[in-house]
Amino acid sequence: MKKILLLWLGLCQAVLAAPVLSVTEAAAGVFVHLGVQELPDTHNHGAIANIGFIVGDRCVAVIDTGGNPEQGVALKRAVQHVTNKPVCYVVNTHVHPDHIYGNGAFKGEGVQFVGHKNLARAMAARGVFYLAKAEAVLGAKVSASDLVSPDIEVTRVTKLDLGGRVLEVRAHRTAHTDSDVSVYDAQTNTLWLSDLLFLQHIPVIDGSLKGWLAELEVLEKQTYTTVIPGHGPLVNDWPKAMQPEKSYLQALLADIRAAIKRGDYLESALNTVGIAGKGEWLLSDEFHRKNVTTAFAELEWEE
Repeated sequence: MKKILLLWLGLCQAVLAAPVLSVTEAAAGVFVHLGVQELPDTHNHGAIANIGFIVGDRCVAVIDTGGNPEQGVALKRAVQHVTNKPVCYVVNTHVHPDHIYGNGAFKGEGVQFVGHKNLARAMAARGVFYLAKAEAVLGAKVSASDLVSPDIEVTRVTKLDLGGRVLEVRAHRTAHTDSDVSVYDAQTNTLWLSDLLFLQHIPVIDGSLKGWLAELEVLEKQTYTTVIPGHGPLVNDWPKAMQPEKSYLQALLADIRAAIKRGDYLESALNTVGIAGKGEWLLSDEFHRKNVTTAFAELEWEE
């Protein structure tokens, strides 16, 4: 009996000692942890994205869970620190590891995972590679149980009732990825745009350049009090804040089309496309050439 008591006390101390993720209240009941503007590595353990949660009268919706399982636990502790209401939904905004590796912390009775209709397929297609690389790249132990597929698949718009607060989860066309969703909170006129919006950090194309620009054209016409990007600071001047991203993507489109029209090959385009605006972004050396490669393949055969 004494051993059991000591074990129980040890577990309690471990829980109490577990870190609580720092969050900022971006709008009433909307809590955000701002990630660092870095490449995911063994120093930051992949904890680079903006993640957080929204509190209703009945329950809580978590928006992305972090870049490693420990960050997911710390985010769960942050929820518990803010409110005694249970988590009822976990929304994964897309398939990238910095947004989904904390999923395992939230598995449990009464919790439903929500994502784009393409998310389960994207997780299945990339899961083996992601898991094989996690420890070497991030210094994090990630298992298949952390890659939780959505219980609720969003085709167009799905409403999540948190009690006195209804969130709209919208599925977007292929843009940043082919599994992007955003979350809109009408109560505070807040749009959680995730990686459809990059600030300071260079935008990363893992889907469709044309699709991304088409989504921005629609979003630009809307008025929001607060917008939460996937990477970068909170936005209170929409749509002004999205203009650098839009300009960068438009320049890629124009330059690549011009290069293709001249008959340039990709090898040449990598050294000429978008060079003028490249230096305005963090991590441009790491991602700009990849963006050119992805967009060139998309545009090379367009009619």
